[in-house]
Amino acid sequence: MRLFIAIDLDEAARAAIADEQRRLKSVIGETRSAIKWVRPDHMHLTLVFLGEVAEAHAPAIVDAIGEPVTQAPFDLGLGGIGVFPPRGAPNVLWLGAAAGEKESIELQREFADRVQRLGVALERRPFHPHLTLARWKTSRGADRARALAAGSDRAVATVHVDHTTLYQSRLSPAGPTYTPLARATLSHDGP
Repeated sequence: MRLFIAIDLDEAARAAIADEQRRLKSVIGETRSAIKWVRPDHMHLTLVFLGEVAEAHAPAIVDAIGEPVTQAPFDLGLGGIGVFPPRGAPNVLWLGAAAGEKESIELQREFADRVQRLGVALERRPFHPHLTLARWKTSRGADRARALAAGSDRAVATVHVDHTTLYQSRLSPAGPTYTPLARATLSHDGP
């Protein structure tokens, strides 16, 4: 099973981000590089990517992730364009976390700790809250400059984060499908 934990977006945020994608497409213009834009209904902010996990381990993960979180709900402001990797031809075009970055990082650490206690190995890269807008199938160095020049620092959307969701992801030629398996609520009081 392919699993990840994410912050969900509401419909207003999806619509605002879709508008930003349209703006970026028009500003970036035609390019010889192949870029695939993420559909708004597939958008989420991934906190922890677990990857492939044996189905036998899923019930313990579902239980661990479904436990409430002792962290106050917060507003996550999305804005500012960036690309990964930091040098060379880009692979990912993303929207950053302007407000709520610290809270998102704390939330990510909580869930990373929960799954690591169950023996799930995770990436060691530092977590930078971001929302993927597009992926390049093929890219060139010039795509980095074009994408960054098209960006702005303005706020694009705000999401009220009061829960997170554990998803199973199934990949297919028609695109991914995401099935929610557990939901954890954020609360001032905790469990």
